[in-house]
Amino acid sequence: MSNIHGNELEWTGRLFGGIRDDIRRKAPHYASDFKDGLHSKVAGTTLFLYFAALANAIAFGALTGLLTGNQIGIIEMLAVTAVGGIIFALFSGQPLTILGGTGPIVIFTGLLYTICNQYNIPFLATYAWVGIWSGIILLICAFTDASALMKYFSRFTDEIFAALISVIFIVEAVSDTVNSFGPEGFGLSSAFLTVILALGTFMLARSLKDFTGSRFLSTGVRNFLSDFGPALAIIGMTAFALLFPDVKLSTPKVPDSIETTSGRPWLVDIFAIPTWVIFASIGPAILATILLFLDQNITTRLVNSPDYKLKKGGGYHLDLAIVGLIVLVGSLFALPWIVAATVHSLNHVKSLAETKTVDAGGISKDVIVKVRENRLSGLIIHLMIAGSIFLLDYFGYIPMAVLFGLFLYMGFASLGGNQFFDRLMLWITDPKYYPQTPYTERVPKKWIHRFTIIQLVCFVALWALKSSQFGILFPLMIAGLVLIQLALPRFIPEEHVDVLSAEDFDEEDDIHLFD
Repeated sequence: MSNIHGNELEWTGRLFGGIRDDIRRKAPHYASDFKDGLHSKVAGTTLFLYFAALANAIAFGALTGLLTGNQIGIIEMLAVTAVGGIIFALFSGQPLTILGGTGPIVIFTGLLYTICNQYNIPFLATYAWVGIWSGIILLICAFTDASALMKYFSRFTDEIFAALISVIFIVEAVSDTVNSFGPEGFGLSSAFLTVILALGTFMLARSLKDFTGSRFLSTGVRNFLSDFGPALAIIGMTAFALLFPDVKLSTPKVPDSIETTSGRPWLVDIFAIPTWVIFASIGPAILATILLFLDQNITTRLVNSPDYKLKKGGGYHLDLAIVGLIVLVGSLFALPWIVAATVHSLNHVKSLAETKTVDAGGISKDVIVKVRENRLSGLIIHLMIAGSIFLLDYFGYIPMAVLFGLFLYMGFASLGGNQFFDRLMLWITDPKYYPQTPYTERVPKKWIHRFTIIQLVCFVALWALKSSQFGILFPLMIAGLVLIQLALPRFIPEEHVDVLSAEDFDEEDDIHLFD
């Protein structure tokens, strides 16, 4: 298996060796990370991802509050997203990664709250200790190059994970929009306006993002509309909603003041539980660590994919150490645990990308030429989220329907370019119109479809596990995908597996495909 990440995922054999190498690798680019951020494309990306990250914090904060009896909620999620995001943007190895709350972590938190109630154990102190132990374990993993385990993952596993997260965003956006027609909605007029706003935001953002390929207006205007497309869609559809003041719409439920959700002190009394609970918390902390470790590293692998042609390298070990510190320190305040958010991170990279349209076997395809790698976009996104904490009242004007449309756009945008999805489309494509790709040219159709079917079965199994009462265990199944990946040569000739799961190709292949 080729290692497209160079030496980043190799064991150094030295304590702190991976972190030191990450720092040495990234230090020469630190100044350019800020200089390269001075560009209109970065400004458009920042505005877009600001709304996306803010919506994510509000949504997952509200869900956390629902699952924890409001002991942890929106204000805590906003605080840790802002502070953690600023720290990560300044010191991480891969600043294109966006941190945030994720579904599995929120579900885990809810299950921990339920267990604490069953055994009459104070939740916040227990939660703090689970986070402290988990943070310590993550730091140990970072110090000992544990992220090198990710070299055993390949495109096979990455594509399934990325597709799963993208489809979750799409399904949630669609279901939330459809639910506006239910008994808990505000009536038929509200439901119809919700659909119009969600679809309008989605289509407008998508159309403006693709406007560079239009023949209308000047090149500068087309680039501006493309760079600021998602943000313009949010602003435009919010303004459109204000034209109907008599139609009641669902809006974000933001707190009235800058206090903890329950009114508790910010700092948790971590010794308000029996001593045995402190050490018993190591058990759930190991499960939390698995969740955080896999979410962080798989997302980082996706961001560092050779498809994006990044030049400055990543920093797996350094990034994991920073996440571990954020989890550890944040737990002292019972703040939610945040980690690399897959959909937001992929949209961050794609929004910063410069593309060209090429013909691949008669099919037009957008190919990334380069990505404007920088720290400013991530830094300003989270500085703006920090400022938003003082302007919470104003976010009540943004309809949830607009945020549903934004999530729908992000889900489809992150799904684009996923070869698993592309190969699924081959099932309904006339073989004579297959695109000219290395795998369609080198691998017989029979083996392409068998490889895709195996991925689809794994995807469905992951979805079923996620939706069951054992959903907390789904990262273990993601890790188990490596075993399935290793067994693929039993079902598909190994030379075909190598092509289908390859993460990079020779330069002449790229020239043949895209020129």
